[in-house]
Amino acid sequence: MGEVQGQGYIGQALGVADVLAASFFHALDYRADDPEWEGRDRFLLSIGHYAIALYAALMEAGILPEDELVTYGMDDSRLPMSGMASYTPGMEITGGSLGHGLGIAVGMALGLKRKKNPAFVYNLMSDGELGEGSTWEAVMSGVQHGLDNLICLVDFNNQQADGPTRDALATGKEEAKWAAFGWHAERVDGNDMAAVVEALDAARGTDHPGPRVVIFDTRMCKGVDFLETREITHFVRVEPDEWSKALAVLDAGMPQ
Repeated sequence: MGEVQGQGYIGQALGVADVLAASFFHALDYRADDPEWEGRDRFLLSIGHYAIALYAALMEAGILPEDELVTYGMDDSRLPMSGMASYTPGMEITGGSLGHGLGIAVGMALGLKRKKNPAFVYNLMSDGELGEGSTWEAVMSGVQHGLDNLICLVDFNNQQADGPTRDALATGKEEAKWAAFGWHAERVDGNDMAAVVEALDAARGTDHPGPRVVIFDTRMCKGVDFLETREITHFVRVEPDEWSKALAVLDAGMPQ
């Protein structure tokens, strides 16, 4: 998809790929042939520009056809660069205005509770969203309503459009912050598949009476060494001769 445009949010996509793989092929309950199934777990993409990563997961899950991926970012495509629920099957919300996803997730989780629907709501957000006041209002609301069907996934890659997250707003002890608000909180290496799976199981299986959060430390452009070392990785421009090199590096790292 990125090669079609010559650029894109591939740094985030490679970094969060393990989290998405574990979510869609281990944790989530859904029906590929019926994306609107009422009993499905909802997966919300608060960070709309990560759509390129979610499209890949939706394709692997059988919700999107593979041949449609080449239309990524084009006019009239169902796969815009920033996720839009009105266009794409399996895209639960239109994300992109950072700080909104968790609030929507709280509303969905509360609605499911009141309808006695046992489904879970998963909300994938970024570390940059931890600087938004609306996020922390949603954190408090989730506890207030006892939403034990809400699981927040935080992609902590320490990268924003203008530089490192830590330089935009002080970060640190994030797990303790969430726990202090009343959430079941855990922090793991988001590029360690075994750790990701174990954390998702713990979040869903805990008897904690309120919402749950897993903070995943990830590395931008994970798996492509010559991209990982670039200073600017928020929106990556890849030269024409580098795409085949990147794919070769990724293929070499795949389990045989």
